Amino acid sequence: MPEINGERVLADLRALKALAPYESGVHRPTLSPEHVASLKWLETELRAIGHEAKIDGIANVFGISKVTGPKLLGGSHLESQNHAGWLDGPLGVVYALEAARAVKADPTFANCGVDVVACCDEEGHYGFFLGSRSAVGEVDDALIDGAVDRTSGIPMRDALAAAGLAGVPRHVIDPKRYVGFLEAHIEQGDWLEAHDLKIGVVTSIVGIRQYVITTEGVQNHAGTTRMAIRKDAGVAAARIAVAISDQFPALAGERTVWTMGRITLEPGAPAVIPGRAELVLQMRDADNAVLDRLEGKVREIVAEADKSGPCRAGIKQTRRTEPAAMAPHFMDAVRGAAEADVPGRHVDMPSGAGHDAMVFSRHMPSGMLFVPSIGGISHHWTENTSDADIVMGARVYIDAVARLLGA
Repeated sequence: MPEINGERVLADLRALKALAPYESGVHRPTLSPEHVASLKWLETELRAIGHEAKIDGIANVFGISKVTGPKLLGGSHLESQNHAGWLDGPLGVVYALEAARAVKADPTFANCGVDVVACCDEEGHYGFFLGSRSAVGEVDDALIDGAVDRTSGIPMRDALAAAGLAGVPRHVIDPKRYVGFLEAHIEQGDWLEAHDLKIGVVTSIVGIRQYVITTEGVQNHAGTTRMAIRKDAGVAAARIAVAISDQFPALAGERTVWTMGRITLEPGAPAVIPGRAELVLQMRDADNAVLDRLEGKVREIVAEADKSGPCRAGIKQTRRTEPAAMAPHFMDAVRGAAEADVPGRHVDMPSGAGHDAMVFSRHMPSGMLFVPSIGGISHHWTENTSDADIVMGARVYIDAVARLLGA
């Protein structure tokens, strides 16, 4: 198998971390100066190994091998959530970069290549998987024209211009060029660590459904309005939230999760009864049948709340991402690599988070592998994985790449 350089893998990850330090993690939101610096870092590293490298018009980085034989596409993303972890995304990019180096240096694989991609905005600052969707031709200019940063409100077009990418064309890949796409990622949960395992062989990526639930009451004075006549939209939203928490478990699957991550009250003043409330519900599972059951239940809960009053209640779906199955032969390659490197310490498992592999899987065979997350923590600056597990994961990744290229 091609040989990876574990110390170089760690050095690359630390170099990326140093471009955007925050506490023990990073702050590298999409198209921030720190994110743009990381894209240019990757572009330089790819050119150093002889790849054609470019940052396209949506800030995707592509490193394209010049070989004529079998090629695999590998990578992930480089931006982060706000004030978050240093491995979520960069781990997969650096593994793909190291695989490209290793394959290029191994005479056995002289006619094989690894193309590398860093997809912009996997973390959703401007939308949902805009970079990977653009790479496979699923994004039009109108979508980019309407995209704004969820934190700052800056239009994506303005941010792209500030990054020097105004007018730069977007690159769309040819899926036929590749045997498929392989992504590595930290688990972002504690299953591997809790069970003393080292590699997760991803079988599927969950579907995500998201809803905005609204309640409409009467805004009024908090001190003078009798309790008997109040129409408190905040209380109505809270009752719906409790009903969801109470009734979903009986309908959920083993790995179903749901989150009410945002509740807003209008006008949001201590001395004013809320006249309107908004509750955002997100639920995830790899089985559409489970998600269908939960959707039916939440719509039933909202309809009952609307009927019984005293507030009006409504629900609107704002996001639907279909579950994505990983290709069986990609899972076999990762399993075989894991068994060779960490025998008996790997497990088949679904991904509870969305990843770029979900998008690529609609256009070419795709696979994923996980390495452990310490304490199961992610999307926070304390996110971490041991150096030994990072290097171990890189070895499993290149072993799987070699099996898939079949030289």
